[in-house]
Amino acid sequence: MAGIKDSIFNVLKGKFLISDDSLNNWGFISFIVLLMLLMIASAHSSDKKVMQIAKLNKEVKELRAHFVDLRSISMKMKLESSIRKKVVEIGLVPSETPPQVINVISKK
Repeated sequence: MAGIKDSIFNVLKGKFLISDDSLNNWGFISFIVLLMLLMIASAHSSDKKVMQIAKLNKEVKELRAHFVDLRSISMKMKLESSIRKKVVEIGLVPSETPPQVINVISKK
């Protein structure tokens, strides 16, 4: 039991960093630190992409709503009643006589 207690105290005091074979320990610690930095950078990158996706989704919803508004306005402008109102303002009126069908027979 005393061996485990001594080894825990040695780790807490940092003797594994200053002992004769500490070069292996420093290499392992450097590797662990590098992995932690890589993990932090990856987490930040994924958070940034999630934020960008949310922003783009919001923009898509706004553009879709704008498109629907413009399409409804366009459909109202295409109605015959609205066209009649606009052409009356410039002096055009509907024809009194109906159009006639012209049949063209071509001889080859």
